[in-house]
Amino acid sequence: MNPKPASALSTETLPEDAAGGPALAAWHAGWATAVGLTALGDAWLGQGSQALDVPAALTMAAPGLLGLILLGRDGAGVRAALLTAWSLAAIAASGLTGGLTGPLGGFVFMPLAAAIALGSRRLAPFGALGAALAALAGLTAAALNGAPEASPGMAATSGLLTAGAAALALRLSAARQTRRLAAAGAEAAQVETVLAGQPGLTLVLDASGAALAAYGAAPAALPVDPLFEDGLIAAVHAPDRPAVQAALAKARTGVEAQVRFAPRLALDRRILLVLRRLGVDDPPRLIALALDATLQHAREEGLEAARAEAEAQNAGKSRFLANMSHELRTPLNAVLGFSDIMRQRLFGPVPDRYADYAQSIHEAGGHLLDLINDVLDVSRIEAARYDLSLERFDMREVVSAALALVRVQADDKGVDLAAVLPPEPLTVAADRRALKQITLNLLSNAVKFTPTGGSVTVRAEALGADLELTVADTGVGVAPEDLARLGRPFEQAGGAAQRAQGTGLGLSLVRSLAELHHGSMSIDSTLGEGTAVTVRLPVVVARAPIEGEAEVIRLNRSA
Repeated sequence: MNPKPASALSTETLPEDAAGGPALAAWHAGWATAVGLTALGDAWLGQGSQALDVPAALTMAAPGLLGLILLGRDGAGVRAALLTAWSLAAIAASGLTGGLTGPLGGFVFMPLAAAIALGSRRLAPFGALGAALAALAGLTAAALNGAPEASPGMAATSGLLTAGAAALALRLSAARQTRRLAAAGAEAAQVETVLAGQPGLTLVLDASGAALAAYGAAPAALPVDPLFEDGLIAAVHAPDRPAVQAALAKARTGVEAQVRFAPRLALDRRILLVLRRLGVDDPPRLIALALDATLQHAREEGLEAARAEAEAQNAGKSRFLANMSHELRTPLNAVLGFSDIMRQRLFGPVPDRYADYAQSIHEAGGHLLDLINDVLDVSRIEAARYDLSLERFDMREVVSAALALVRVQADDKGVDLAAVLPPEPLTVAADRRALKQITLNLLSNAVKFTPTGGSVTVRAEALGADLELTVADTGVGVAPEDLARLGRPFEQAGGAAQRAQGTGLGLSLVRSLAELHHGSMSIDSTLGEGTAVTVRLPVVVARAPIEGEAEVIRLNRSA
């Protein structure tokens, strides 16, 4: 069932009572019969005051005959047409007999009686207008033709007929009103039944939050009776009252408001309150829906606790990696140093076999040191302990330095290296070490996954206030399903052989360092054709660098 709004229950807006159509038709038929018999009797007995009394009386009987149409058809238009017919008949009869001073003076008021019988308050003014016009027509006729001859018997009869018709019309109207009120009451009872059967509690509140009416099942933690006695605010736990009062104020302005609070009598429960303004009354009234939100609140609290625990564990992991990486680098530096002394024979000759061992130890140690440095940088960034030292420098110098570091690797592998740099200085304000790390990681990755005969190109240019650094290669490329994962720690693409060439930290570190500079990293790749990684940073400055200018900024995670 879809209950109608409260305004639809008003008797002012209910449709015409179709069930009263037969009774109204009987009223019309009775009038036509009574007037017709009176006119015929008057003519037979010769009591007519003038020759026009009988035609005038029969004219007044005509609307009664027309009223029989209500047996087959009813509606506002039909009733308005009938009232028009009553008015025209009264005007005609009044003009023929002299109106109020004539023998049919009582018939002047029949348009008003008909309006009452037809049962619409909107028709009553038109009925009164019809009666007034009929009286005016009689006065006009009397002024033009002289006063009509007196006919007390006919005048009394017309008055009695009109009075009887008016009395019956009032009874019809009262019966119709009774039926309307009964229908409205039944519909209101149905609406209240629906409201009472809903799972939540519906409240009608005044502007201050006091309950005026309540329907439905009240949550166990929110008894209804105190809401009528003390108001809604008194039932709310004190710390939650400002939020509830703010929601009430918002709803009073016509905007829907929602608020969740702990009831004063059950602090372990939660109530969700949805508020709206009811109508345009002044002072305003509110309608509120109160639902038990305890389970939802418990789920949200559990999720929040799990999130906080996960964040704490992740932060602990990052701190552990940062500390462990620092502890590992110290002995590893000694291993690298002594192996380098041995492979270069700085303290004298060593057998070739031991020299090869020293070379292998040095290469493995260097690879391990790179891995530890990457882990250290990533963990420091995640732990919000990475400091950017911002200074102004020429980005071309950073690109050239990174190219020099990877050129030997590229030459050994047979990969062509190329750089596209602007002829004028490309001045940026950034962390020099971080940008060198970004460039070096991108170039090392590109050379590592580009086969012999391929090429790697690095391009740096200014696009407005942004530095765009792009490293493109003609290597193995990345499958579309792997692109979304790249850039996260320890995520790699390709097969096992390809993944064995790296740790999955290079691109992750590039993305993190770019985000620390409020920039971004994007990857465009086609499997079997190559990859282009673009880093865009808002670090370009227009003026020349100021020597010695530097700034150290500690960035937190929100940056």
